Amino acid sequence: MATNMEQLVTDQVVKAAQAMEAELDRKIQRLENMDDDDMEALREKRMKQLKKENDQKREWLQKGHGEYQEIASEKEFFGETKNSPRIVIHFYRPTTLRCDIVDKHLKILAEKHLETKFVKLNAEKAPFLTERLRIHVIPTLLTFKDSLTNDRIIGFDELGGTDDFSTEMLAWRLGQKESIIYKGPAEPPANGGAPNKKHVTVLKGRRTIRDLDSDGSEDDL
Repeated sequence: MATNMEQLVTDQVVKAAQAMEAELDRKIQRLENMDDDDMEALREKRMKQLKKENDQKREWLQKGHGEYQEIASEKEFFGETKNSPRIVIHFYRPTTLRCDIVDKHLKILAEKHLETKFVKLNAEKAPFLTERLRIHVIPTLLTFKDSLTNDRIIGFDELGGTDDFSTEMLAWRLGQKESIIYKGPAEPPANGGAPNKKHVTVLKGRRTIRDLDSDGSEDDL
């Protein structure tokens, strides 16, 4: 039984390789059959595509993409969500150590993923937004696409439950809702470190926000 299964898998792999080889042969043949006019048309199409991509990158950079910035006010928040088709906002608190961990990863991703703008907002200075957007735990990442709320990452549970999660893990998670254009594997990457101690956050009031410190303690905002 095992031998038959192994043979079936082998046959499928061989068929897939043959199909890929046939497709490659067809592409090579098309290139070999192209005349000068065809090659010039292909070159012109490629040049237009490159120009479009460069113009888009230039526009993103002019809007502040490519660097991790801090939003100074709630008013600025609304402008940012309108100006960029994709935006990741880190609601943080200066005294929360885990926010520093998030900052480190978002700085790297901001430089790599120009298609998305990455910013941070001090939750203590944004009481209206934290209540309106139901920000109850720090750190929280909120993402927007085309000015609409797209995704929410609360704490580190979805990042492997460890402080030592990788930048690739965060990129993978953001890519699940296309908050960034993620071209990595479909499966989540391996994470290092042991999971954090589990604990439950119990809110005492509408305006209460708790932060998750490295020792598992909870503090009111």
